[in-house]
Amino acid sequence: MKNLLTVSALAVALAACSSEPGKTPEQASEQTGETATEPALPDEAVTEAPTATPAAGGKVLSLEGLGDLRIGAPVPSGSSWAERGAQVSDSCHTVTSPDYPGVYAIVEQGKVRRITLGKRSEVRLVEGVGVGSSEADVKKWFAGFREEPHKYEAAPAKYITAPNAKGGDSALRFEIGHDGKVSAVHVGTMPVLAYVEGCA
Repeated sequence: MKNLLTVSALAVALAACSSEPGKTPEQASEQTGETATEPALPDEAVTEAPTATPAAGGKVLSLEGLGDLRIGAPVPSGSSWAERGAQVSDSCHTVTSPDYPGVYAIVEQGKVRRITLGKRSEVRLVEGVGVGSSEADVKKWFAGFREEPHKYEAAPAKYITAPNAKGGDSALRFEIGHDGKVSAVHVGTMPVLAYVEGCA
């Protein structure tokens, strides 16, 4: 009986110390006059990640391709992609689409090997980088890419290429103009990814 009384007294004391059931920490703090505070987050938790800017009209270039045009696949029959104008080679062709102004693709051996965003293109990568973006934007999203001097323009113009662009996998390559801004974005496989004059 004595033990039962001791346990009951302890339970009453504990109940008196805890906040009333159903009250939020803010309500409990109002009653006691204390300020409720949120737990502090570690520094890593408050570091802001880069925020992507959506591409205009939802047209996004990825490592796989653009719309129905896919890297490593033939140009889809019935699509708006077609050869237009003179072609420099029988084995290498360029195709364009009125749906994607400023964009062209290189086709070799019957398959799409590279897609290029050029001037007038509003297509962007999912990260929001596209023609007109700054070199700083490219480096913010694609740190570790290798740099090479531009073949036709003086520094600071350059090429910035994915380090894995050596095998048969699709990779990214940026052309930075003399103004420090992206003048072209290429997605494709080597060696076509590094062609500097369309099919050459």
